[in-house]
Amino acid sequence: MTAEEKRSLQCYRRYIEKSLNPVYVLSNMTAWLSDEVKEQVRKEEERGVTAAAALFLDAVLQLEAEGWLRGLLDALVAAGYTGLAEAIENWDFSKLEKLELHRQLLKRIEATMLEVDPVALMPYINTCLIERECEEILQVCEYRSKAAGITKLIECLCRSDKENWPKSLQLALDNEGYYNASELWNMREDNGKDIDDEMTDAFANSFETMITFSEEVECDNNLSENLCSASGIYESSCVYELNKARSYQIELAQPGINGKNTLICAPTGSGKTVVALLICEHHFENMPAGQKAKVVFLATKVPVYEQQRNVFKQHFERNGYSVEGISGETVANVSVEKVIQDSDIIVLTPQILVNSIKQGILSSLSIFTLMIFDECHNTMGNHPYNVLMTTYLEEKFDSPANQLPQIVGLTASVGVGNATTIMETIEHICTMCSYLDIQAISTVRENKEDLQRFGNKPEIDVRWVKMRVQNRFADIISGLMSKTEALMRKIYSVDTMSQINKKDFGTQKYEHWIVVTQKKCKLLQLADKEKESSICRDLFICTEHLRKFNDALIISEDARIEDALAYLTEFFTNVKNGPYTELEKQLTANFQEKEPEMTALSKDESNENPKLEELACILDEAYRYNPQTHTLLFAKTRALVTALKKWMEANPLLSHIKPDELFSVFLLTQFLDTVGMTLPMQKGVLDAFKTNKDNRLLIATSVADEGIDISECNLVVLYEYFGNVTKMIQVRG
Repeated sequence: MTAEEKRSLQCYRRYIEKSLNPVYVLSNMTAWLSDEVKEQVRKEEERGVTAAAALFLDAVLQLEAEGWLRGLLDALVAAGYTGLAEAIENWDFSKLEKLELHRQLLKRIEATMLEVDPVALMPYINTCLIERECEEILQVCEYRSKAAGITKLIECLCRSDKENWPKSLQLALDNEGYYNASELWNMREDNGKDIDDEMTDAFANSFETMITFSEEVECDNNLSENLCSASGIYESSCVYELNKARSYQIELAQPGINGKNTLICAPTGSGKTVVALLICEHHFENMPAGQKAKVVFLATKVPVYEQQRNVFKQHFERNGYSVEGISGETVANVSVEKVIQDSDIIVLTPQILVNSIKQGILSSLSIFTLMIFDECHNTMGNHPYNVLMTTYLEEKFDSPANQLPQIVGLTASVGVGNATTIMETIEHICTMCSYLDIQAISTVRENKEDLQRFGNKPEIDVRWVKMRVQNRFADIISGLMSKTEALMRKIYSVDTMSQINKKDFGTQKYEHWIVVTQKKCKLLQLADKEKESSICRDLFICTEHLRKFNDALIISEDARIEDALAYLTEFFTNVKNGPYTELEKQLTANFQEKEPEMTALSKDESNENPKLEELACILDEAYRYNPQTHTLLFAKTRALVTALKKWMEANPLLSHIKPDELFSVFLLTQFLDTVGMTLPMQKGVLDAFKTNKDNRLLIATSVADEGIDISECNLVVLYEYFGNVTKMIQVRG
C-alpha cells in the first residue's frame, strides 16, 4: 500500500465507516491482521458498528507490506461489500454519497415502518444486504419480534453499499401493500400534489351521513362477459362480445370518431368502454395509408387496469391486433420500450408512462396516435394524467411539426372542484378541458330516452341514526391526542400545527393533516444536522401515535370500542418491541395510565354503537328477503374495515353472511394506513366477489368505488362514507 493510497483511504474513511461492519470481514483478513487486533475490533463492535469500523481502518492504515490494499478489497468482496470495494478500487465514492439522503430519510420515518413485516420484504432486498445481516434480521424476528426485526433491517439498510437498495425497498413496500410507508419513502419530485394544495383540498367542505343505494341488477347485453357455472362456482369464460352499439353510445363516440380531442361524460354503467372501443375501431380502420395506429389506454387503479386490459385483449386480438398491458406490479419484468414498440394497443397505469418519459425510454408522445384517459376527471394538480398532458402541451407548442395523438377522456362526472358558484364550476370544467386539450365535450343530448332505458336508477334510502348519548372513550383519546400535540410543539414548531384543531380529531381531515405534516418533516432542513435528524425522528414518532389515536376514534365512532382499544394495544406492543426511545416510553406511559378505564368502557354494554345496530338491521333484512344479495359496504379507513369485519363475524344475527375485506390506495394517501393488501390480493378478492356465489359481502375503502364493473352487486351501503360530487356519482353507478 503506497503512501498515496493510504492518504486516499484516510480521505474517504467516513464513507467506509458508514457502510462497513468490520466483524463480517475479519475472517477474510486473517493473513493481514493479528488475532489481538481482530479481538479488539469485535469488542469495539459492542459499543457501536461505526466505532468498530474506525478501529479496523486504523489497523489497516498501519499495514506496510505489499498487497494489503488488494487483500482488503478481496476481503470486502468475499464478505459481500461489492459496492464499497468498487468505490475504493476506483477512488470514486459518488454512488455511496448519493445514498446519504436515503439513509437520512429512512431514519426519519422509522416510526412509520414499525408495522412493516421484515420477513415479507426480504425477498426483494436480500441482495442489497450482507448474507449475515439477512440471517441476523430473521433471527431477531423469530426470537424477539417483527418490530425489533424491522429496526434491525433499517439499521442494515442504512449501512448498505448497494446503490439499488432505495428502489428495492420502494418495490418491496409497494408490492407488499405498505402504502403509507411507500408514500413517505417515495422521493420523486413528481409524486403527488403540492403539499400546501393538499391541505386546501383536504379542508374543503364535506357532509357526513349514511346512505344505502339498492337496485335490481339488469343484465347488460351490450358489453357482456359470458358466465358459466362449474361446481356451483361462477367462472368467467373471458369472452367479451361487442354487439350492436346503442344509439346514445354512437352519439357519445361521434366527436371522437371525427378525430376531435373529446371529453366523454356519461353516467357510470352507460357503457363508456363500448364508446372507447367504437372510437378505437374507427381509428384503426381509417388510418391514412402508410401510417400505423398505436393506441394507449390509461387507467388510474390496478383493478380497473386489469379489467380494461382484458376487455381490449378479448375484443381486438381476435381481429389480429396485438394488445399488451403494464402496471407497477409487472413493469420490473418487461421492457416498456419493447412492449410499446411491438403492440398496437397498450393498457397502462399512467405512472409507467410518466417514468418512461422521465427516464428517456420514450422521447415523445408522438409515438401514439390515440390516448384514452379513463376517469379523466383526475387530470388536475400533479396527478400523473396532468404530468403527461403537460408534456403533451409542451410538445404541441415547442415542436408543432410533431404529429401528436388524439386525446379522448372518459368520466362519469367532471366534478366541480372547490367551486361554490356556477361561474366557478364553469371555470373548473374549462380548466380541466384545457389540461386535456379538449376540443369537444360529448354528452347524451339526442338519445336521452335510450340512455334512461338502459341506465341504472338506484333506489336511495337514507338512514338517520342517533349517536351515543356520551362517549367517554373518545374524550380519553382526544385528551391523549392533545397531550401528544403539545409534545410536538415542544420538539419543534411545525407550521401545519396552526391548521388543525381539536374538533378535527377522529376525521379524515386529521389523517390528511398527519400525512402533510410528515411530508414537511421529511423536508426539514436545519444547520445542525444531528439536531435535524433527532427532531425529525421525534416528530414522526408523534405523528404515528396521532395517526393511531385518530384511527381509534374513527373505529369507536363507527364500530365497537373494544375494537378501537385492541387496535391501540397492538400498536403499543409494536412500539415496545422497536427502538423504544425515551419519547416513546413517555407516550406509552400516557396510554397505559388511561388503559384500565378504557378497558372498563369497552366492556360496558351501555356503550354499544347505535350505528352498528342499524347496519345489522339493514343487512339482515336484505339477506333474509334475498339470500343471493351481493353487498358492497364502503367504509372510510382500513382500520374501520377490519373492525367491521370482526364485528360481523361476532354478530350472531349476521352469521349467514361471509364478509370479505378489500383494502386499497386512494390517491395521495387520503385513506392510507401502514398495512394494506397487495395488488394480487386485491384482485383475488374482487374476482371472488364477482364470480363466487358464496362471497356475498365486500367491505372496502375506495378501490371499488370508481371504474370497476361489479354487476353482481345489488346493494351498496355507504357507512359514514362520503366524498365529492364525482365520487358519489361513481359509487352510485
